[in-house]
This record gives sequence, structure tokens and C-alpha cells, in this order.
Amino acid sequence: MSFAEILILLRAFYAVMTMKTKLLIPVLAACTLILSACQGTNAILKTRDYSYKYEAAKQCYAEGQYNRAAMLLSEVVKPLKGTDRGEESLFLMGLSYLNAKNYDAASNTFKTYYKSYPKGLYAEESRYNSAMALFLSTSEPKLDQTSTYEAVTEFQNFIDTYPQSRLRADAQDRIFELQDLLVEKEYLTAKHYYDLGTYYINGGNGGYNACIVTAENAIKDYPYSNRREEFAFLILKARFEYAKNSIESRQAERYAAAIDEYYGFQSEYPESKHLAEANKYFAQVPEKYRKSAE
Repeated sequence: MSFAEILILLRAFYAVMTMKTKLLIPVLAACTLILSACQGTNAILKTRDYSYKYEAAKQCYAEGQYNRAAMLLSEVVKPLKGTDRGEESLFLMGLSYLNAKNYDAASNTFKTYYKSYPKGLYAEESRYNSAMALFLSTSEPKLDQTSTYEAVTEFQNFIDTYPQSRLRADAQDRIFELQDLLVEKEYLTAKHYYDLGTYYINGGNGGYNACIVTAENAIKDYPYSNRREEFAFLILKARFEYAKNSIESRQAERYAAAIDEYYGFQSEYPESKHLAEANKYFAQVPEKYRKSAE
């Protein structure tokens, strides 16, 4: 119920102030029930008057009682489905979950909305908000990034569906932010593998080899990442260490790959802060392998 409607009821209450007491009591009770609708959530849940529940939920939302609003709206979404109020109640439930920081529920509710009402009044906002809820649920780089991948997909679907949207630029910026998060996750993973060194993982692949594969895939997947140079240097270091710790029969080919990496790094990053360290790795290569690589 809107504030204006509440004012009308209060004025009606004031108008009957001079009437008999038996008329005053019911009016007072009605006004009290409406004004305290959000406080009496449990009582409202028991009623089958879904229109009343819907109005009470809107009042709770207006008062910032988002969890209560979501609880009430979950009771009316199905009964009101197919009506204007049904469409609005589903969208408002998504907003309630979003403001209550229940991001999984918010994203799922907004997805339900745009699938149920693909041409609905709030379809565009629901697609965006579904992605935003996932964006807000992302975790720090060292933790699982499932929601990050899902958020990227959801934002991209939003852009594809509404290419002219006023929210397109913001969605694209969010994708870039999420990709930076994924890049950081890949960097930490590659570095972790490098730190494992010769320790065998993944059914026999050593840490250095796993580092190389992870870093190369990251460069391929995120070619414009601000971590590109760091990935390249990790690959360089891992190749030299991998060659050095290999059995002699495999050292020639692995040193050759490391030397190729060294020259490639020099060429791509001639001003790199890592160049001095890269030179030290190259200087430690046995002479016979340096000559064979020339």
C-alpha cells in the first residue's frame, strides 16, 4: 500500500473521531493493521488474501525489510501468476533477495522472471540484475570461481539480448572486471604449480610443466591481460627449471625450448623489469646446450 493510500485511511479515521465508540473501534483496528503490516508477517502469512499479502510485501520492501518482503512475495508469486501483479511480484521478489544480499536466490529469481516473461516490463532489468547478483557473489581469486564464470556468461547474454541497452557499457565493464579476477586466479594457480617445482601432480606431470601449461593457456584465453608479462616470465623460469631438473637424455630438447622462450621474452619485453633475472637463467645453461641451440 502506498503512502498516499495510508494518508487517505488516516483522514477517514480522523473524520469519524466524533462518531460513537462502537464505530471508532473497528476503524482504529483497521488502520493499526495496515500500518503495522510488516510487523505482523506471521499473521499475514496465514491469510489467503493474496492481494493483501502483496500490498503488505510492498510495504515491507519500502521499509527496507527485504527478507520479510521476499517471504511474503514467495507466497503470492504462484497464485498471482498470469496477472500484472504476478509479473511485478516476481520482479520485486528478485529485488528483495538482491537487497537482502541473498545473491543466489536473487539471480535464480531474476532468471525465472525473464524466462517466464521474456517480453515482460522488467525483462531487461531482470537479465541485468541476474548477472549483477552473480557478480556480487564472486569470491577472492584464490577461492572457487564458478560464480565468476557464470556472471561473465550472464552479462554476455544480456549484451547479446539487448545490444542497444543503456546498461550495455556497464555490463561490458563488469565483464572486464570479472576477467581480471579470473586472470588473477590463473596467475595464482600457475605460480603455485611453479612453487611445487619437481613435485609430481596430475598423474605424473611435474609442477614446472603444469605451470607452463596453465600460464600458456591464460595468455591464450586472456591475450590483453595486464598479467601477460608475468605469465610469460613464469613460463620462462619454469622452462629453465624444467630442463635443469630433467634426466640428461631430455635436457637438450628442453633447454632448447627454454632458450627459445628466453629470446622470445627479450623480443616482446625489451624493457622488462625481469630481464636481468632472465639473463641469469640463460647464463646458467650449460655451454653445450647453448651452442646446439644457436
